Amino acid sequence: MHRTVRECGRHDNRGTREQVQAKIVDTTTPKQKSAAALALGAVGVVFGDIGTSPLYAMKESFAGAHPLTPDEPHVLGVLSLIFWAIMLVVTTKYVAIIMRADNRGEGGSLALLALATRLTHGSNLTPIIVVLGIFAAALFYGDSMITPAISVLSAVEGLQIVAPALDGYVVPLTLVILIFLFVVQKYGTARVGALFGPVMLLWFATLTVLGIIQILEYPRVLLAINPYYAVNFFYLDRWIAFLALGSVVLVVTGSEALYADMGHFGRFPIRLAWFVLVLPALLINYFGQGALIIRQPGAIDNPLFRMVPEWGGLPMLALATAATIIASQAVITGAFSVTRQAIQLGYLPRMQIIHTSAAEMGQIYLPFVNWMLAVFVACLVLGFKSSTHLAAAYGIAVTGTMIIDALLLVTVAALLWKWKPLVVVLVIGLFLLIDLGFFTANLTKITHGGWFPLAIGLVIFLILTTWKRGRALLWERVGKDALDLDTFLNAVSDRVPRVPGTAIFMTGTATGTPGSLLHNLKHNKVLHEQVVVLTVRFEEIPYVPEEQRFELTVLPKNFYRLRLRYGFMEEPNIPDALRKAEQKGLHCDPMQSSYFLSRETVIPSSTPGMALWREHIFAWMSRSATSAMDFFNIPPNRVVELGTQIEI
Repeated sequence: MHRTVRECGRHDNRGTREQVQAKIVDTTTPKQKSAAALALGAVGVVFGDIGTSPLYAMKESFAGAHPLTPDEPHVLGVLSLIFWAIMLVVTTKYVAIIMRADNRGEGGSLALLALATRLTHGSNLTPIIVVLGIFAAALFYGDSMITPAISVLSAVEGLQIVAPALDGYVVPLTLVILIFLFVVQKYGTARVGALFGPVMLLWFATLTVLGIIQILEYPRVLLAINPYYAVNFFYLDRWIAFLALGSVVLVVTGSEALYADMGHFGRFPIRLAWFVLVLPALLINYFGQGALIIRQPGAIDNPLFRMVPEWGGLPMLALATAATIIASQAVITGAFSVTRQAIQLGYLPRMQIIHTSAAEMGQIYLPFVNWMLAVFVACLVLGFKSSTHLAAAYGIAVTGTMIIDALLLVTVAALLWKWKPLVVVLVIGLFLLIDLGFFTANLTKITHGGWFPLAIGLVIFLILTTWKRGRALLWERVGKDALDLDTFLNAVSDRVPRVPGTAIFMTGTATGTPGSLLHNLKHNKVLHEQVVVLTVRFEEIPYVPEEQRFELTVLPKNFYRLRLRYGFMEEPNIPDALRKAEQKGLHCDPMQSSYFLSRETVIPSSTPGMALWREHIFAWMSRSATSAMDFFNIPPNRVVELGTQIEI
């Protein structure tokens, strides 16, 4: 009989959340760091996107594709929409409710997808939920391309107010700043990251002061808190008011970041920073911009910079540029993180992942993703040339993600939180109604640039689903032809020569004999004195506790089957795991161990599975994948690769 050594334990939600924060933020645990310190860090990382919306949101509402008359009824109507959008979408939906839906401390579309699929496992809802979650992740890439372009461009457009003679340098200067931003990604943000919090703190303080000054000049603007003015706006203009929603939605861009970065800082510090600093600063500034527009209708060309005294023009330009760089940095880092999660969950092939900080696990750099984003961002700036034109492309990705988050939230609220059906329908139905209103208003912008995030989302969705389906077909073919390991052991003669050392055969299937093991025996006619069949599995949780990492089965003839489990936020390190496996009874001398890896060459065929053109895409992705040696941190001088050809 086989002897299985397995460590089991109850997965404690609270303990895991503390592990997540300790691993991602730094080596200090959240209990050692004050909530204020974590909140300051959150201000620098989490709120960059939504915090820079005052640069363009109010301007686009009045001077965008559907201009509005800058009089009191329209200003109060738009401000009322802005106020209630922020309160209902950001404060209530995301900060108060969705942030409760943490997957072992982690947030974001893929984490919510993993949580929802576990709750509906085996039901007819699972495929629908998977499609929604994958498409939300795909839309994020469109957002991560548009955010740096529109943020930096809107800040540099301040030159048109501060120094009109330099208007022609807006696009070139924006490109220089963005290219510099992507070039420095390989050095990591650990050093400059300490400045993010203070810079954004100064930014929000400046927004607050500028807003208060203008509100004191025209206090009636505060009447917009009354939802009557939003209703009256629709009564007066109807269709134009509906189209204005496509610009108003710009004030809630970045809501997803509050949820996605929850694992970095924890739920409470993010909420603390939002309610104490960010929410008041944004509302005060928007109302201040409204007061200025009522008093000086000509200020609609750039109301934020028109609020600034003449002597403060250049300092404000510098501060706005710094704030938008920070906002761009946050979304680029988010793209790296989402890509790693997609790789671990099996939706993308292995890529080179470089850790830029020894202390912070979240500091990673993916060269391919970085330069892909850089090319698209540069093309966006050159193609659209102004933040007004880019705003047309911005809303669809954001509103699409918000709708999907609300749909996935239905599952969590009903199955995990046990909300009554009526409460689910009323609460989440209200959120969906708002999200659909924003989304349909943005659909009118498809021909003006809204096609871009949809096209990017569809392409990324195709790539993610093709890789997932292709890998499933590949392992199905491998499993069908694989020899059962028990059968193999019974068939192996005791007279086969055994050479010193340990042979580690890695396989993606949890059963069967690895093809590399069969090839080695067939061609070399020997076995090592100790043989380990190793499978690495990635779970739909961020981190797997060490006591649940290993499952070791002792087999006859000095064979072992070792299964390693990792979370989708973890970096697999096979040599390190093997050292720790000694506690379970497996002893591997690193200098006497050899790793045998299989490299499958995929051959597209007419065999039922995927469309032939998708099989060709999968085959190309498979050839382009980073080797398992690099991905699993295996020493190159200990690796033997054996290739096989597989038709799918």
